[in-house]
Amino acid sequence: MQRAGPQDFRRVLSSMCTEPHPAAREAAERFLATNPGDPATYETVADLEGEAVDVLGEVVGLPDAHGYVTSGGTEANIQAVRAARNLADTASPNVVAPESAHFSFPKAAEMLDVDLRLVPTDDDRRADPAAMRDAADADTALIVAVAGTTEYGRVDPVPALSTVADDVGALLHVDAAWGGFVLPFTDHEWHFGHAAVDTMTVDPHKMGRAVVPAGGLLARDQATLDALAVDTPYLESPSQASLTGTRSGAGVASAAAVLEAMWPDGYREQYERLQSLAEWFAAELEERGFDVVDPVLPLVAVDLPEDLFSSLRADGWRLSRTGAGELRVVCMPHVDRDVLSTFLDAVDRMTR
Repeated sequence: MQRAGPQDFRRVLSSMCTEPHPAAREAAERFLATNPGDPATYETVADLEGEAVDVLGEVVGLPDAHGYVTSGGTEANIQAVRAARNLADTASPNVVAPESAHFSFPKAAEMLDVDLRLVPTDDDRRADPAAMRDAADADTALIVAVAGTTEYGRVDPVPALSTVADDVGALLHVDAAWGGFVLPFTDHEWHFGHAAVDTMTVDPHKMGRAVVPAGGLLARDQATLDALAVDTPYLESPSQASLTGTRSGAGVASAAAVLEAMWPDGYREQYERLQSLAEWFAAELEERGFDVVDPVLPLVAVDLPEDLFSSLRADGWRLSRTGAGELRVVCMPHVDRDVLSTFLDAVDRMTR
């Protein structure tokens, strides 16, 4: 029987996963059988997780970071909601988030029995602080901001949303799962050093180039993680704050390795290349007469006719749409000008 091979990334244009960095791949292979969910037993990978959290703290403006390497952004977002619920002084907690929030927040609301209030975004597809404030009340446990939205790459006004959270006595969570490794090299105000952020999601397995799975949950205070802890009496470790029990040592080790290899200069060079690429690609699409959403970060959304979108999919391009129907092209590290030039050639061929 022929062995199956992994996905060929050359035509993957809408995914937020990418080819791992060589250092991440090598570290993952060495730590495949380790479990950071039991740090007293697997001490070496636990030390690597501490190193990864420290560097992630540097990335997001939090010198004394608390947190752990998650299975991905979904787990981190669920955990942020769970911590806020557990710390809230109300029997009926709610979470207020922009409609651009990731689909993990409806999952979290259902799992944790909290009321999720999704608020329309402004004309630039960012969270509207006034509308968020109107939706919040004394039972609001968490205000959510997004720093690099999944569909359009928009960055919410985090300092203004911090004020909203403070007004109602809620925690502030920033979902920077994708944007966290590009935003440090921009002028946006989005992290712990810019505002009173309580928790943040940032994923090394996206723009960070770690292997899957390697997400990240960071907290300003240890008390936030303590609110998540459960006793683990039959393990060497007496408690754990993670959502899952057994966790991927491969993901943890790969995150530590790639952060050491790339932060900060490698990530800066990567961002500059990909942002330039996104702007070039957007201009090329506009020249062809398509309506394009300007790329604030390395993500291009473009309104394509349904028949053209379907033809491109049939031609082998791995594509997805936004909720409003635009094609979204995420300029991940595996995407280069040759790939996008080939894609544009296909568009030209199909629209003659």
